[in-house]
Amino acid sequence: MHVVATAGHVDHGKSTLVRALTGTDPDRLEEERRRGLTIELGYAWTSWPGLGDLDQVAFVDVPGHERFLTTMLAGIGPVPAALLVVAADDPWMPQAAEHLAALDALGVAHGVVAVTRSDLADPGPTVARATAEVARTSLAGAPVVAVSGRTGAGLDDLRSALADMLAALPPPDPDADVRLWVDRRFTVRGAGTVVTGTLPAGTVRVGDTLADGDRLVRVRGLQALGQDTDAVSGTARVALNLTGDVDGIARQTVLTTPDAWHRTEVVDVRLRPGPGAGPPLAPQLHVGAADVAARHRPLGDPRGGIARLTLERALPLRVGDRMLLRDPGDRRIWRVDVLDPDPPRLRRRGAAERRAAQLAGADGTPRLADELARRGLAHRDRLRRIGVPVTSGDHLEAGPWVVSPALVGALTERLVPLVEEHARSHPLDPDVPLAVLADRLRLPSPDLVLPLVRPPLQVVGGRVRSPGAGLPTAVTAAVDVVRRELEAAPFAAPTADRLRELGLDDRSLGAAERAGLLWRVAPGLVLLPGAAEEAAARLALLEQPFTTSAARQDLGTSRRVVLPLLDRLDRAGLTRRLADDRREVVR
Repeated sequence: MHVVATAGHVDHGKSTLVRALTGTDPDRLEEERRRGLTIELGYAWTSWPGLGDLDQVAFVDVPGHERFLTTMLAGIGPVPAALLVVAADDPWMPQAAEHLAALDALGVAHGVVAVTRSDLADPGPTVARATAEVARTSLAGAPVVAVSGRTGAGLDDLRSALADMLAALPPPDPDADVRLWVDRRFTVRGAGTVVTGTLPAGTVRVGDTLADGDRLVRVRGLQALGQDTDAVSGTARVALNLTGDVDGIARQTVLTTPDAWHRTEVVDVRLRPGPGAGPPLAPQLHVGAADVAARHRPLGDPRGGIARLTLERALPLRVGDRMLLRDPGDRRIWRVDVLDPDPPRLRRRGAAERRAAQLAGADGTPRLADELARRGLAHRDRLRRIGVPVTSGDHLEAGPWVVSPALVGALTERLVPLVEEHARSHPLDPDVPLAVLADRLRLPSPDLVLPLVRPPLQVVGGRVRSPGAGLPTAVTAAVDVVRRELEAAPFAAPTADRLRELGLDDRSLGAAERAGLLWRVAPGLVLLPGAAEEAAARLALLEQPFTTSAARQDLGTSRRVVLPLLDRLDRAGLTRRLADDRREVVR
C-alpha cells in the first residue's frame, strides 16, 4: 500500500480531487459535508494498476483551514508522500505557503502539485507560481499538473504523475520496530476500542502486543483499506481493534514494539533556520500525529541552532527523527532534527556551551562512531532504542557494552597505576578484584575491565595482578620455611603453633595461596600446591575402597590433616565417599 497526504489552502478542492481520484468522499462527518470543508482527517483509497505489488493507494485528506493546522500536521507527519493542491482561480494563499513550509520542514521529498479548478480559470499563471514556490523546498522538481475535479480534465495525467512518484519511493523495512501514531480512537459495538493511524514501517499482526509506555495492549483485529487482514506492513493506513489496558489510549497516543524505543521528555536537537528570530520559550512540537507543548532552551550561541527541548510528556524518539517546532502565536515553523533523544544532564556552569560544541558537527544521521565519541560507552540495548546501529569499527565490545577507542585508551592508562597503588596499600592482598577496579574506573560492569588488561598486568582468578607486586620480605621468608618443611614431609602440615611462631596468620597464608606458593586445605591448614593430586595418586595404590585410617597411615599424617584433606578430595571429584564411610579413588 502507498499513502499520500493532501495539503493546501481551504476550499481549493482537496476533498473534491480525492473523491475524483478514488470514487470515495473523504469527508466523513456530517458537519464537514454541511460546511463544505474538511475539519478532521479524512481517508479514501483506490487501486491503480501499474504499481506492481503495491497497487493500492490511500489518501489522507487534511484540513486546509488555518484553525485546523494541528490536525493537518497530524495527517502529514507520518506520511512519506504528498499531493499539494492549489486552485487556478485563487492567488497563492497563506495556508498553501504554510503547508508547503511544513512539508519542506519535514523533509518530504516525494510529491505532486495539482492545480485544480483549471476549468474555471487559466491554470498557466498558477502552474508557474506553484513551480517557483516548490523549487525552493524539499519538493523541488515535483511535477505540476493542471486538473479539474469537476470535469475530470487532467485526472489521467495526475494519476500518471502520482504513480511515477509512488514507484520511486524507497521501500519501508517490514522488519523495523513498530511506531504507530494514533490519529483517531473510537468504539465499535461488539468489537470495542478501535484506533487508526499511518504505519510508516514495520509490520503489525493480529495477536501482537504493542506498548504505550508501560501500558500494554493486544491487537485483537486488524483492518487495512476496509478489509480484515492478519498482518499489514508499512507504509499503510491501518485500523486496530485493541484489547487490554485501553483506557488511556487516545488520539496522539503512540503505539510501539515493546522495549524497542526510548521514550523521552528531554531531547537535544538542531533547529534549521526559520523566519525571523528563533523559537519562543514555549513552542509547540509536532512529530508524527502528536503535538506536545515544549520548553525551548538554546545551547550555546542561539545562531548555532543547537537546542534542548523539554516535552510535556514522553515520546518515543530516535536519532534522525524529523519534527516541527511551531510558534503558536505567529504560526512560524522550524524544522527540527533529533540529535540525541537521551542527552546527559547539564549540571555545571558552562555545560550548555560544551554540549553545543559537542553536537556542532551532528546532522541527525545515526552513526555509532559519533555516538561513542560523545558518550564514551553505551549499552547495546540503549543504542538500539535510540536508533543507532552497532556496526564494525575500532571500538571495544564487551558483553552488551560498546566503548569508544578514546575511552579505552584512557582507561587502560589508568589501570596500571590503580593496580600498583592497591598493591602498595594491601601488601598481603595485592591482586585487585575486577569489580573493585570497575568501581574505581566508574564502569558499570566488571566485564568491561577484563579486555582493558594489558601486559605486564594479568588476570588470575577474577583478580588483576601486577608482576611487580610480591609478598612482604618477612612473609616470603616464612613461607619459604613452610615450603621446605612440606617438601620433606608433604602431608605433615605445620601446626597452628608453628605457623604462629613463623608469623603467618590467615591473611599471610591467603596471600601465599594467591601467589601460588601454598594451598590452604582449611583455615590454618596448608600444604604445597599439587598436594591434592599427589594424595589421590598415592591413595589409588591402596586396596579400594580404603578407610580414613589407611589413608592417614599411607600419607604419613594425622587425623587433623587427613579429614579435611579427604573432604577436599571428595569435593574435587578425586575420591568418592561411600555409605560405610570408606572411600575410593575416582579413576
